[in-house]
Amino acid sequence: MKKQVHSIEVRNAALARLEERGVTIKDIAEIVYEMQAPYHPELTLEPCIESVKAVLEKREMQHAILVGIELDTLAEKGMLSEPLQSIIAQDEGLFGCDETLAIGSVFAYGSIAVTTFGHLDKHKIGVINKLDTTLAEDGQVHTFLDDLVASVAANASSRMAHRMRDEQEAAAARAEAEAEALAEIRLEGKKDGEEQAG
Repeated sequence: MKKQVHSIEVRNAALARLEERGVTIKDIAEIVYEMQAPYHPELTLEPCIESVKAVLEKREMQHAILVGIELDTLAEKGMLSEPLQSIIAQDEGLFGCDETLAIGSVFAYGSIAVTTFGHLDKHKIGVINKLDTTLAEDGQVHTFLDDLVASVAANASSRMAHRMRDEQEAAAARAEAEAEALAEIRLEGKKDGEEQAG
C-alpha cells in the first residue's frame, strides 16, 4: 500500500532543509525587497517576508527544494556515482539541471518571475552570492540551492509586483467612484438650490 505524504509534512521538511543549509525566509525576503524597492519606495521588509512565505506554501516549490537540497547534500558527502558526483560537486558550468529544476518552479508566476530569475541567476544578489561562493571556501555544495533560492525570490517578487499593481488599480477605481459620487451630490445640491430659487 502506498504511503500518502501529508502536505504539512512536505512543507515542514522543505522549510527545515532550507534552515539546515543556512537559508532563512528573511534572507530571501531581503532579495525580494532589493528587487521591488526601486518601484515602491514606501516598501518595507514585512510584505516581502509574507510573499516569500506564500511562495514556500506551493507544493511544486517544496518538491523542488527537497530534490535539489538532497542532491547537493549527497554530492557534499561524496555519495553520488560518477560522473554525476564530480559534476554536481564542482558545479560544472555546462550542467544546467540545477537551473532547469529551479526555473520549472518559476513559470506559475509569469514572465516577470522568469526575467527576475534570470537576473538573480546572473547577478547573485544577497544570500544567493553567499551560497554560490561557499563551495571553494568550506567544501559545501550548493549547486542546486542557489538557483532554488533565486526561484523563490523571483516568484515572491513577481507575486508582489502583481499584487501591488492590483492594489494601485483598486485604489484608483475607489478614488474615481468617490469623485463621481461627490460630483453627483454636488449636482443634486445645485438642482435643489435652483428649484428653491425658482
